[in-house]
Amino acid sequence: MKYASKIVLVTALAGLILAPGFPVHADTYKATGQLSRVKRWSAEDAASALKTLNSFYKPALVGQFPGSVNGLKIGISTRKNVLSKLGQPDKVRSNSDGFDQYHAEMGHPGYAIAYKLNKVREIRYFGTNIERQTNIGGISKKMLLGRWGKPSSSVIIRNGSLVQQKISYNRGKFKLAFIFNSSTNLDHINLLKR
Repeated sequence: MKYASKIVLVTALAGLILAPGFPVHADTYKATGQLSRVKRWSAEDAASALKTLNSFYKPALVGQFPGSVNGLKIGISTRKNVLSKLGQPDKVRSNSDGFDQYHAEMGHPGYAIAYKLNKVREIRYFGTNIERQTNIGGISKKMLLGRWGKPSSSVIIRNGSLVQQKISYNRGKFKLAFIFNSSTNLDHINLLKR
């Protein structure tokens, strides 16, 4: 039994050294006495997610998102502006109502952009794949409603077999919509004209 305990301890310590950002089951940390580190990471993740949430508030008033697409404006920026800023999409829209898709890579967030008459109609923000809990993966309905208050609207939508909740906030002439798969799983954020 002592041998098995040492294996658990060595495995847990190796996980801490090799992949400190990876979630490890709390029982593993209890075995190594590192449970307090889990709580600290969780608080840091929540603070980072809240910072991400708040970064959308002011730019939405003028039809923009923060980050890589900063400067692109709903209803004004053209597809040529988008291509100059982001390059060629990973997946080009298949029709005039479709979205050009930019996949998340190595800490860079993913986006989908739709156009109307060659001008940006909608931007979707999918967040990052790496350390997602520090980005939109850490934004819950409770955090959103607690920070931003009562939404302008909240509706249930169907996306194939997936049932989602769309919580929207009017920001000037624009609408910021948070699409949740569950109360703790934010799928993406949309920005479009009201």
